[in-house]
Amino acid sequence: MKLLISFLRRPLLFLKGKLTERNFFIVSSIIVGLISGLAAMALKYFVHSIENIVNYYSHNYEEFLLFALFPLIGIALTVLFIKYVLTDKIRKGSAEIVFSIIKRSAVIPTREMYAHLVSSGLTVGFGGSVGLESPMVSTGSAIGSNYGRVYKLRYKERTILLGCGAAAGIAAAFNAPIAGVLFAIEVLLTDVSASAFIPLIISAACGALISKMILLEGVILTFSLQQPFNYHNLPFYVLLGILAGIVSLCYARIFEGIEHFYKRIQSRWVKVVTGGIILFILIMLFPPLYGEGYKTIKAIADMNAEVLTQTSLLKSIITNETHLLIFLACLIFLKIVAAAITLGSGGNGGSFGPSLFVGAYLGYVFSTLVNTLKITTIPVSNFTIVAMAGILSGVFYAPLTAIFLIAELTGGYELMIPLMIVSSLSLVVTHFFEPLSMEAKKLSFKLNQSIETRDKLLLSRLDLSTLIETNFSVVSPNQTLANLVKVIASSSRNIFPVVDENQKLIGLVHLDKVRQVIFDHSKYDTITVQQLMTPPAAVVELRENLHQALSKFDATNQWNIPVIDNGIYKGFLSKSTILTRYRHELLESA
Repeated sequence: MKLLISFLRRPLLFLKGKLTERNFFIVSSIIVGLISGLAAMALKYFVHSIENIVNYYSHNYEEFLLFALFPLIGIALTVLFIKYVLTDKIRKGSAEIVFSIIKRSAVIPTREMYAHLVSSGLTVGFGGSVGLESPMVSTGSAIGSNYGRVYKLRYKERTILLGCGAAAGIAAAFNAPIAGVLFAIEVLLTDVSASAFIPLIISAACGALISKMILLEGVILTFSLQQPFNYHNLPFYVLLGILAGIVSLCYARIFEGIEHFYKRIQSRWVKVVTGGIILFILIMLFPPLYGEGYKTIKAIADMNAEVLTQTSLLKSIITNETHLLIFLACLIFLKIVAAAITLGSGGNGGSFGPSLFVGAYLGYVFSTLVNTLKITTIPVSNFTIVAMAGILSGVFYAPLTAIFLIAELTGGYELMIPLMIVSSLSLVVTHFFEPLSMEAKKLSFKLNQSIETRDKLLLSRLDLSTLIETNFSVVSPNQTLANLVKVIASSSRNIFPVVDENQKLIGLVHLDKVRQVIFDHSKYDTITVQQLMTPPAAVVELRENLHQALSKFDATNQWNIPVIDNGIYKGFLSKSTILTRYRHELLESA
């Protein structure tokens, strides 16, 4: 991709000089969409090629043990690639992309254009139990960002192109352009303006076009509706939505728990070996956990669930439909465990694929159970498909993406009503217990502040250290009133920080409070600054964020608050400066 962008540099610079700014930006969105779509297809074929090698050795030599060991090999190769080729420099997940938008001026390192393609390809190609969509998003975002940097586009345009690359990646992965646009808006560009829609739509359409032209039939996850929506089944869709929310919450808790467990392990090779062994055991017992699992999703959607147990060590004890249903129910939660272990032990991938897997199995088990208990008869295939949207919405907090992705995968909008019900209910349930998604929590932790609303997200772009004003005259507590008057005479400020010999802030002198004293010449040599100073109404620690600082402004009704770092005076934070910069951010994002 880097070579491709460089190759296009000269003709595009010529084109940039001939076209208007807006027209060049539209052309740029087309190019970013096409390159991102090609990158997504390259990743698909890379994984497909590795899978062919794996299948050849495992089937030709009839060694299922070897087949189950391949994920360990894939994780080990991924770790080696990240350590020696990328020198441990790789940023995983959408939280890193949003952090780059907020804190790094939407600049993503060049290596990210290929880092995720190779690392996730090795992980998933050899059977790691994660998805490829998140790496596609990271790669597309990096392509858009670097394109904007090479052609010296402004921050706003570079950010939109970053989103264009992500939208094209998702669109190419599923041949779902609308879902690609909505994913970029809901997950990455949360403060997007109307002007961004056209480039996003164009890029997503280009990504989907590349997918349609290159990928063979059957490579993309698609479904065909077997029964239309029946409003009499509405209560069961409501129940499924609530259940999807609960499972989504479990997804987040299990995932985060395993992630924290692996963070405590210092040795990367201990992580690789333990993760690989656990995956080996899980795949031997539950073969559908191998790889993305999209083929198994198609199997249950087509009512062929019995084929999933053929290579399992548990096959001999799965003798009836009840046993099969228990087997499939276990997979709902074991997929979460397998995905978390794959990532925690050093692999690269995302939660997009696993969430679709979990949703499909949840919908199948739920609807089959309802039918088995003879409560009523509901369409298993429809519930399998709709539940995928429920889990995707509950895990990513992206209901529109979930709704339109499944609608596009099924080739129509026949299930739009149940998709909307299940996706929204799932998000409501999950959001009740967890205000932030997994990726949003990671972003909040990196920013050291909450990002629940657009205002907070805009504020998080501002770096407190860059807003500190240092043109305040400092005085010593031992100085006399006469010395203070000289300082006041040469200052344009009406607040004077008092610091000791170690530069620690010990008080403030306010001009309004000493105005009468400074005109009494008889006290010039008898009164010291220490007698005139007062403790600050509040101080802001350098490590605090702007949300905390603004709450202190509101609590004290002050317009200037001193900033300290472990007691050492650094300067003042002005409320008017913060509001001015915030207004600038609003105009930039408009």
